[in-house]
Amino acid sequence: MTDRLAPRFEYPAPCFEYVVRSRTAEQTRDVGRRLAVLLRSGDVVVLSGGLGAGKTTLAQGIGAGLGIRGDVTSPTFVISRVHPSLVDGPPLVHVDAYRLHDGAELDDLDLDETLEMGVTVVEWGDGFVDNLSSDRLRVSLQRSGVQRDTDLVADEPRSLTVQGFGSRWASAAAETAELFRDQG
Repeated sequence: MTDRLAPRFEYPAPCFEYVVRSRTAEQTRDVGRRLAVLLRSGDVVVLSGGLGAGKTTLAQGIGAGLGIRGDVTSPTFVISRVHPSLVDGPPLVHVDAYRLHDGAELDDLDLDETLEMGVTVVEWGDGFVDNLSSDRLRVSLQRSGVQRDTDLVADEPRSLTVQGFGSRWASAAAETAELFRDQG
């Protein structure tokens, strides 16, 4: 199974959409570092894509860009981790919704209680975080090669579709455009 049967959620029309190409895991991390420049406390970032698409790699870049403490690894079994900032910035709340069955299980994590204190990044978050915030950044990662669980290649071309939703991201559209100029 390369794609999880996630709850179906139709996002409203995005304020913006950019497609960024990445050929290596380090380039994917770099996209995350650049995104972190825009992120502030209260922001929600939803990462979607099949197994091995690079969601955790992107989260590592976001963590590096935010200057957080500790290694960002997939929180699949612990579901959620908080990484404090080392640079007086917002902490990274890194969530993996892969093992969750419905939004009620996500509610049990009390993310709404920590939302304003940090940047919340949710892997496999489509359909799970829609009640968390109407303002969100969604990054959909797609591997260019054939996706097989037995063939997860870190340095394989990917496309990352970055979409902004809500008034927060409508007001950051120009800043985001500058960030991704010449990256398509």
